[in-house]
Amino acid sequence: MPYINLQITKGATREQKAQIVAEFTDTLVQVLNKKPEHIHIVIQEIEDENWGYSGLLTDEWKKKEHK
Repeated sequence: MPYINLQITKGATREQKAQIVAEFTDTLVQVLNKKPEHIHIVIQEIEDENWGYSGLLTDEWKKKEHK
């Protein structure tokens, strides 16, 4: 039973998340010959202030990058 735990910062739409689930499922079916009904995918959305990148919290990094 494949299990994927994907962590992303908040902001993805429902449609984007549905596409991720569909494409990840297709990949596991094609590459590992798994049955779709055995594949579990969890998407965890993390607030930017709770994610660090390049030595900064992501909300600060995004402010810096948008200047």
